[in-house]
Order: sequence, then structure tokens, then C-alpha cells
Amino acid sequence: MKKVTKKDKRRLTVLICIFVPLLTLFISNMFSYWSSIFTNMKEKKDLESSYMSILEEEELLKSEIQKLQDQEYIARYAREKYLYSKDGELIIKID
Repeated sequence: MKKVTKKDKRRLTVLICIFVPLLTLFISNMFSYWSSIFTNMKEKKDLESSYMSILEEEELLKSEIQKLQDQEYIARYAREKYLYSKDGELIIKID
């Protein structure tokens, strides 16, 4: 077996003194990157869900626009919403 000399012990101590801080720095940076990655993933998921709800709302608005192009729909909507009536028509409001 080889005998451990003072020079080898000193070398090992210097390597440990260099390696441990570098490893600590690497691990701390890695954790900070992971936290930012997870935050970004959560934000992406939230934005995707809000994007989908906006797309649904857009589809509803497009269908409403198409409905509003029809004169009969507009007349029926005004009668129901604002209690307008045709000539000779009675409006009875039931709660």
C-alpha cells in the first residue's frame, strides 16, 4: 500500500477547497433556474387556459354577429329584451 504523504494531503485539501465552493455555486444556480422554469411553466399553463377561454368567447361573439345580421332576430331580441311590441300585441311580464 502506498503511504499518504503531506504533499498528497495538501493537494487533497486544496482540491476540496476549490471543488466544494464550485459545487455549492452550481447547485444553488441550478435550484434558482429550476424555480424560474417551474414558475414559467405555471404561467404558461395559466396563459393557455386564458387563451382557450378567449377563443371560446370569440366564437360566441362571432355567432352573435352572424345572428345580428338577421333582421328577424334583431326584432325578436328587441321585443324580448326591451319589451317592445308589434302593433296589436300585448306584453305580459311574468316574474
